[in-house]
Amino acid sequence: MAKVGAQRAADLTGKSKSTIQRAMNTGKLSYELDPNGRRIIDVSELERCFGLQKQDGGNSGSSAGTGSVEQELEKVTAMLEADRMKMRIEMLENQLEAAQDQIDDLKGQRDQWQKQASQVLITSQFSQKQAEQLQAQLEERERRAKERRQQKVDEQMQRMKAHNENAQASSQAEKTAATEVEDDESFNFAGLWKKVKNRG
Repeated sequence: MAKVGAQRAADLTGKSKSTIQRAMNTGKLSYELDPNGRRIIDVSELERCFGLQKQDGGNSGSSAGTGSVEQELEKVTAMLEADRMKMRIEMLENQLEAAQDQIDDLKGQRDQWQKQASQVLITSQFSQKQAEQLQAQLEERERRAKERRQQKVDEQMQRMKAHNENAQASSQAEKTAATEVEDDESFNFAGLWKKVKNRG
């Protein structure tokens, strides 16, 4: 960018040199120091602070001076346009950098969610396997309990059957013994009656 001294700055802005110097002293107008220690001002800073005006060379009587001022103004205008383009490029670069940061952040979140999802899936598969093993153990316990119940029922049925058989055998023996007693009594009575009859 073009940089000018205090007097040239006064010519470009239409202000007095003292006004330019006072603005620099108060900080209203920023400046730099050249290698000789002289304060110089960026033309874009002059336009920002005071605005630039086109100067006519009516009192100078020099058309060359007027042409020089016009060329300077055209140069300043081109520089200002270049500054605007540079600022726009910087703004777009900042937006691009922010977008890239956001993309990187989203990628990080995606990776974190994928990791958590994998952990949940592994845990779910492990829990499902445990549940299947527990279900198998419960079914095995139920099967064994059913077998034990059936075995007890069978044993009880066998004991009842044996008891019934013993009871039937005892009853049959009692009946046989009673029949034998009756036969003996009938035989004895018949023999006794026969004896009595013969005596008569």
